[in-house]
Amino acid sequence: MAKDTTGRLHVTVRTGGKRKHSSKLWLERQLNDPYVAKARREGFRSRAAYKLMEIDDKYRILRPGMSVVDLGAAPGGWSQIAAKRVGAAEGKGKVIAIDLLEMPDIPGVSFAQLDFHADHAPEQLRAMLGGRADLVMSDMAANTTGHRKTDQLRIVGLVEIAAAFAAEVLNPGGVFLAKVFQSGADAELLAQLKRDFTGVKHVKPAASRQDSSERYVLATGFTGG
Repeated sequence: MAKDTTGRLHVTVRTGGKRKHSSKLWLERQLNDPYVAKARREGFRSRAAYKLMEIDDKYRILRPGMSVVDLGAAPGGWSQIAAKRVGAAEGKGKVIAIDLLEMPDIPGVSFAQLDFHADHAPEQLRAMLGGRADLVMSDMAANTTGHRKTDQLRIVGLVEIAAAFAAEVLNPGGVFLAKVFQSGADAELLAQLKRDFTGVKHVKPAASRQDSSERYVLATGFTGG
């Protein structure tokens, strides 16, 4: 264990047994990530909570009483922030969340373990909503293959179906937020978003790792539908 350039202790994970080098690097990064440690201290499910906090602090996309859909919610960092800021636990707002993985209960959040690609998923989400949404947010990420072009197509595909769902359920003035990675939304999707929303931009919160290619597309002021 040594100190890094900021004076914090840096944990080094030894490679041994069946642990792959990539697993070693991931574990080492987790152990040395200040946002991971902060999330544990403050009771958040993941470091992703701070990304949504930063985006909301700057762009004010969460307000009391809103209805929010969280796609790819597990382990629940974004849902925690959304539920708190819309007042879902007090019955002032609503947060609907889905993921392929299980997610322990969060006060004020209605969760379904559901594959968003499934044909019945949009209908089930609309039933859970019981109306329209003010914000559709997606932190979904496709499983990577290591083939850059294939991975990019998978990511774009996820964002496209999330954007299509948002266009079906958003109230006028609604917001769409989705992870898109380094290249951002592709040209066709970006053009569609610009037709359906008054403002479209790419954002990268400080809580995103500096060596990460992730960033988000933020579309505000829904006019389509």
